[in-house]
Amino acid sequence: MKIISDIQELRDHLRGQNRAAFVPTMGNLHEGHLSLMRLARQHGDPVVASIFVNRLQFAPNEDFDSYPRTMQADIDKLEKEGVYILFAPTERDLYPQPQEYRIDPPQQLGDILEGEFRPGFFKGVCTVVLKLLSCVQPKVAVFGKKDYQQLMIIRQMAKQFALPVDIIPGETIRSEDGLALSSRNGYLSAEERAQAPELQRILKEVREQLLGLTERTTESLSAIEMRAVAELTQRGWQPDYIAIRQQSDLAPASNSQLQVGEPLVILTAAKLGNTRLIDNLEV
Repeated sequence: MKIISDIQELRDHLRGQNRAAFVPTMGNLHEGHLSLMRLARQHGDPVVASIFVNRLQFAPNEDFDSYPRTMQADIDKLEKEGVYILFAPTERDLYPQPQEYRIDPPQQLGDILEGEFRPGFFKGVCTVVLKLLSCVQPKVAVFGKKDYQQLMIIRQMAKQFALPVDIIPGETIRSEDGLALSSRNGYLSAEERAQAPELQRILKEVREQLLGLTERTTESLSAIEMRAVAELTQRGWQPDYIAIRQQSDLAPASNSQLQVGEPLVILTAAKLGNTRLIDNLEV
């Protein structure tokens, strides 16, 4: 595996490779990331991964400085997966001058859910993803469904800018107890880690309630959301949201859409202690 930090050197190595499959990450790799590498290999060759902790998507009060960085362990894992190139730029490499141009997603998609509770987050994500895609110029790029809203925003960005790249979704990988794998899971204490699977359990309860609704049911979806938030709160969590949305555009869902089989997704973000976890479940 070649480890490259310079953009021009990366392009030189990839010259003539018009089927590259790209997986951008922030490192501290786990099985969820590695599953994306394997999925990438099914759609292109060679596989290119990146590791870059993107300052632009962190608010001043967030965990940029403490975000786990495990470069040597990550390199070992990527080599075992047969990754051809690891693009690991420094901030000076990727932002040789201040990144004053930014990509701002539309408010109806970027300022809701995660965008509401993390202002500017998706602007930072879109900016770095567009730049990374420009550096690698892949045929396909793979993003995990765990970051559901992020996946949708990046897919729409690629479409609206007519980028010559297919955005491939990767399924969420979970521990045996149901907790979605995340680099931030390492922040959890032993007691919190034992409690963390409750987030997925609550989502399953909401899904069962949705599937049990009939045409004669008068309970609104917002009432189901509020009941789930109350249950999490009672169990010591600090939920930001539990939201039932349309898969197509993340607009709020209604009972009538559920009756006609509109694909929905339940999204949640909640803090357990000092650790903020996100998850989702398609319906």
